[in-house]
Parts: sequence; structure tokens; C-alpha cells
Amino acid sequence: MNETILVVDDEQDIRTALAGILEDEGYRTAFARDGVEALETVQKDRPDLVLLDIWMPRLDGMETLQRLKTADPGLTVVMMSGHGTIETAVKSTKMGAFDFIEKPLSLEKILVTVRNGLDAGRLRAENDSLRALSFRGHEIMGESEAMGRLREQVRLAGPADAPVLITGENGAGKELAARSLHYHSPRRDRPFVELDCAALPEELIESELFGHEKGFAGAATQKKGKLDLANGGTMFLDEIGDMPPRAQAKLLRLIQERKFERAGGTRSIEADVRIMAASTRNLEEEVRAGRFSPDLFYRLNVVSLAVPPLRERQDDIVPLVEHFLDIFARREGQERKTMPPEALAILARHDWPGNVRELRTIVERLVIMTPGRVITPDSIPPSIGEGAGREGVLPRSEAALEPSSLREAREEFEREFIIQKLEEYGWNISRTADAIELERSNLYRKMKSYGIDAKK
Repeated sequence: MNETILVVDDEQDIRTALAGILEDEGYRTAFARDGVEALETVQKDRPDLVLLDIWMPRLDGMETLQRLKTADPGLTVVMMSGHGTIETAVKSTKMGAFDFIEKPLSLEKILVTVRNGLDAGRLRAENDSLRALSFRGHEIMGESEAMGRLREQVRLAGPADAPVLITGENGAGKELAARSLHYHSPRRDRPFVELDCAALPEELIESELFGHEKGFAGAATQKKGKLDLANGGTMFLDEIGDMPPRAQAKLLRLIQERKFERAGGTRSIEADVRIMAASTRNLEEEVRAGRFSPDLFYRLNVVSLAVPPLRERQDDIVPLVEHFLDIFARREGQERKTMPPEALAILARHDWPGNVRELRTIVERLVIMTPGRVITPDSIPPSIGEGAGREGVLPRSEAALEPSSLREAREEFEREFIIQKLEEYGWNISRTADAIELERSNLYRKMKSYGIDAKK
């Protein structure tokens, strides 16, 4: 369909000349003699671009521009004037005009500006579409009353710039809540950067978050941290309870003063970031035990969101399964698989100790390993049907159950042992590492090598 250009000018000769030029290039044209007619025309049929004269009766171009951009910020408007000045051009651009053309009009200038303006409009529309598609991947799903309350809290807290503390079990969706908050904030077009405090040794957290100066711990060069990447956007700190005391003190200063220093440095660096943090631990208990800074807790806890575990919102299980089936079908480029009611009922009865993460993993495995289009109850792991509470794994053949070497048998046992302990300690890496007497960083590496998903 041809794109429509609205020409707004009180001179009939200008309107006629522009109509001939634009229609020869294949564009559709519409006309208005002043700002009042322009507003009425745009309201009835939105054009793809507006050529707007400044000096007109009843309602001049600058006032018309302001009203057009207020009603539709995405509308592309090009200003025209025979009495233009640099000041006028700058002012109109600040008000949202795409460009400014001086009269007498140049045919080449008009066509180049129109093409560029339409290209910019298409690009803006594509970006909006991609952003909306991206958000659907991080949308808080669920039809339960609990998730409805959480979505409302996110909608209210998103536009604010205050720190946010998100609590909940592993796999419940704390990172998802943080991303949704970011999307609903004025920072949505800026970076969302995350740091998992439980996945790094204590001595590296400060360097990863704040960066370090040349010479720190023998470093040959300066390194910028996650905060530099998040500037203007959101910094999400997962498992904040695992952050060491020194880094806690620096984070507190960042929240209070919006300044920080790199590790090994003394120069203050300004940072424009919104801090969001998440924890599976009860931070109030950590404060009482002296393991977490009370001042930092109070500063983080300005807005507090609790993500309920999946077992407390079983009404959400079936909608989540359907949602994941859609996601994996799109990702694999295959026809969407289905589950009959009896298969969905088995999943709905399970208590899901690993929460949404566990459910997603099981659905993904079922999609991959089920040869037909229908995932039957027989395809679902017996442990899910029994509600055993361990990570669901698909049934394997008898041959696959038999390790071919002592090394494979040891690795198989170690993997199952780690999964069992992670489930026992709510997938908290630090507590699991303490319980099995293993360094946290070593446990994290083993999880990665065995393909055990540690993401929220």
C-alpha cells in the first residue's frame, strides 16, 4: 500500500506543487490549509508523514507540531518555512520534528527528506514491534490471583526510580519480575544488566560489578564493570545475600550518592542506574545474624516484591505449559505440539519444587524427546507423576542407564547427587556448597559441566 503524505500549507500553489511531486513518486497525498484542519485529518486517518508549514492562520505550525506530537509521539513531521531561522529549526527539532526545510522548496531536498523520514518511521515501528515481542518473552505469566497482584505491583513500581528487592524461591521468576519492572520503567530503552552474586567467588564480585583500575591484584589494564554497561538503565543483582561486606558497603554508597569507585581506585565515578536485587534468603534474618548490612537492606527494601512459588498458584501451571509449548515451537521452527487433558492433569498435580524453571525444563525435554505431535501421559517422567520432587528426567533406555566406564558411572552419580542436594536446599548454590563441603565456584563449574541449569 502506498504511503500517505499530509501536506499542511495555507498556499494553494504550494499544496498543488507538492501533490504533483509526491504523487509522481508513488505516494498518496492529503491536504490541510491550516493546523486546525491538520489535526482533524490526522485524527480521522493517520498519515505516514506530515509536511507542515510554520506560518499559517488560525493555528500556526509550531503549535500544531506540539499537539500532533502530544497525541502521537511516533508521527514523523517535517517543518517547512520561508521565514525560517536557525533558532526556529532548532526549536522545532527539540519539539520532535524530524527535519526542517526552507522555502523556496527544492525538489531534490523534498524527496530526500520524505524518503529519510519514512525510513525512520518504519525503523521506529520495527523497533517497537521487536521490543513488544521481546517483552512477551519476559512477561509475567499466570492467571492466578497471586500473579495478578504481582503484575499490578510491577505496573505501579515500574515507573519509579527507587531500588527494588525481590524475594522468592529459586526458579519462581525473580529475574522475570525484574525484567518486567525494567520494561515498565522510563529506562526500558536502556540496558538491563544482571550479575549473579552466587555464581562468583567473593573476591571477584567487586571487580565484576564496579570494575578495577590498572594494577589491582596485578591487573595489566583498567577494566570497566557491569555498572558501566548498565549506565542509564537497570542493574539487577541476583542472590544479593551472597555479596561480601566490602561490596555491600560500596553498593550502599552507590544507591545513596549515585557514585562508586573501581576496585583499587580512588576516583569517584557517577552512575545513573536503578538497582534491583533478588534473594532466596531471608535478608532480615541475615541482618540479625550479622551477615548482611542493615543499612543496605533498608535502602534496597524501598519497594519489596514477593514472587510466590508455583505450588501456591497451581492454576497457573496449565497456562504456563501452553505458553512454553508456543515458545519452543517458534524456537525450533516446528509445528506446535499438544498435550491432552490427562497429560496436563499430571503436570498440574505436581508440586514443582524447582518452580517455573523446573516446569519449563520438563516441557522443553518433552517437546524435544516426544517423536509425535501429541505428548501423552506415558511421555511424562514417572517422578513427575509421583510428585517425588526431584528434577524430572525423561525415561531412558536400559542401555542408556548402564554407564560404559567407571568414570561415567562416577559422573552420573555426582550429577544426580548435586541435583538432589540443590533440590534439598532450594537451589541455593551457597548453602548447597556449604552442605557438601565444596567451594561455591567449584560447585558452579560442576553444574555447568553437567548441564544443570542455574538460571532464574
